[in-house]
Amino acid sequence: MKTPSDPDYSPPVVMAFSGHDATGGAGIGADIESIISQGCHASTVVTCLTIQDSIDVAGVAPVEPEVIIESARAVLEDMPVAAFKIGLLGSVETVEAVHSVLYDYPQVPLVMDPVLASGRGTPLGDEELTEAMKTLLFPLVDVLTPNLREAAQLAPEADSPAAMASSLIDRGCNHVLLTGTHDDSHKVVNRLYHNHREIDRFEWDRLSGEFHGSGCTLAATLAALLAIGLDPLSASREAQQFTWHSLLHAHRIGMGQSFPYRLFWSGEEE
Repeated sequence: MKTPSDPDYSPPVVMAFSGHDATGGAGIGADIESIISQGCHASTVVTCLTIQDSIDVAGVAPVEPEVIIESARAVLEDMPVAAFKIGLLGSVETVEAVHSVLYDYPQVPLVMDPVLASGRGTPLGDEELTEAMKTLLFPLVDVLTPNLREAAQLAPEADSPAAMASSLIDRGCNHVLLTGTHDDSHKVVNRLYHNHREIDRFEWDRLSGEFHGSGCTLAATLAALLAIGLDPLSASREAQQFTWHSLLHAHRIGMGQSFPYRLFWSGEEE
């Protein structure tokens, strides 16, 4: 097995389908920082442009579906993509475009962050978009990373976290990493489900403040860890640890939420 010290080593490629956030706190910018932090190469396919600041999202402009398809296929025909990550999609047409690409690569691990609202709760998708995601993309997903609010929206018939996860697994997701970031508990409790049962539970000290881009960080990091060969359970553990430390070192750059500092490791001594 080649290592980064080998002269002909090539880092694993992770392709991220995400929206562009001009603040750099979330979206494609967050994906790139998270992916390179795991020693992987980030290939980026922009699904939509957003008008937002560190406080909230004011608008979303989807990229033409043909551009998304052609951009992704150009890279896939040139590079050996080792994992996919999906973030903000913004329209049913975008869901259909992404599906048309990923359907041809069932062997490549896929992590999906089902973004349905901004951190402040502004809707970024309607019922039609939600149904398209569940029908077209969930059957391709290896790890879905919803928070409790998103899971409740995706599985409105469910009355507990376990029931939400089971419903999402019924729709085709292989694993569901359900995060408790929006809960009121003293600890952040995240649960990983597989085969309709909870296979691990993680507890993290809840950090004060609000953060912009934590979900993007978790999903992109998880995808990168799958790309380098970790199994979903190990990747979920390490991705959470990386995300928590990114939040611990977060900076409040604008007038709203703090941004995770995903390059915290760059200042650490070996």
